[in-house]
Amino acid sequence: MSKFTKEIVDDLAEKLLIGLTPEENQMVLDEFEIIDANIDLINKIPNIENVEPMTHTLDNFVYELRDDVAEASTPIDELLQNCTDHTDNEVQVPKVVG
Repeated sequence: MSKFTKEIVDDLAEKLLIGLTPEENQMVLDEFEIIDANIDLINKIPNIENVEPMTHTLDNFVYELRDDVAEASTPIDELLQNCTDHTDNEVQVPKVVG
């Protein structure tokens, strides 16, 4: 696997529509370096490829899936009574991101 570079991090940040300062870019690279080092340590464990994946941390874990039953939802008119600002079925909410 190739190592992460400043250019890769910048490209991914651009695709995610987040801008990174040079300091933030370096912080991400430092964190990836730590993650890579830990993965290298895990890969050095003898016979790690023979370990069966776990589904739960407890060996005697018992689970029971519930039936997937469709239930009637609350009517929209009733829900909109709790809103102070709405147009038709759309609710006006305050802007939370710049």
